Amino acid sequence: MADRSARRNDPERRQRIIAAALEVIAEHGVPGTTHRRIAAAAGVPLGSVTYYFASLEALLTDAFTQLAEESSHAFAARMAQAKTPDDARAAIIDIIAESIWAEPRTLLLSYELYAFAARHPSVSTVMQGWMNNSRAALERFFDPLTARALDALVEGIGIHNSVDPAPLDRNAISDIVHRITGGAA
Repeated sequence: MADRSARRNDPERRQRIIAAALEVIAEHGVPGTTHRRIAAAAGVPLGSVTYYFASLEALLTDAFTQLAEESSHAFAARMAQAKTPDDARAAIIDIIAESIWAEPRTLLLSYELYAFAARHPSVSTVMQGWMNNSRAALERFFDPLTARALDALVEGIGIHNSVDPAPLDRNAISDIVHRITGGAA
């Protein structure tokens, strides 16, 4: 009975488990993510993980959904500041050059999400939602094909810069964005 009472008095437990899952994924990758590691990272009994999530795949899906929503929100918030196509170009450059999307933890987790989605087609909807949100923010200023190219550019440069010993600097990023969008640099 005490266990049920504790659950009722811990409304944040489910969210702590999701946050812990993301930390475990970042540290161990999806293949090294287990119920036990997540429970330990969340500071909850193992039974709590299985109480809130029917399977590890369900937990991973919720964790990746949260990651996608947080990343989409940061991207959309910066794009929402834009009022003109030039403002939108500046926002895209900021998103890439200032690592608004591509901070190391998010990049690492996105690699894991891509690999997980490739092996679990039901999770590909999470990725599709993330891409749709990014493209919708971009389509306020650019045609759908350009928006798609910019979405891929944001992720691609972030990924390349995370491992390249000579990452692109802000000026190079600006030049590329202007070339793709047809704007003067």
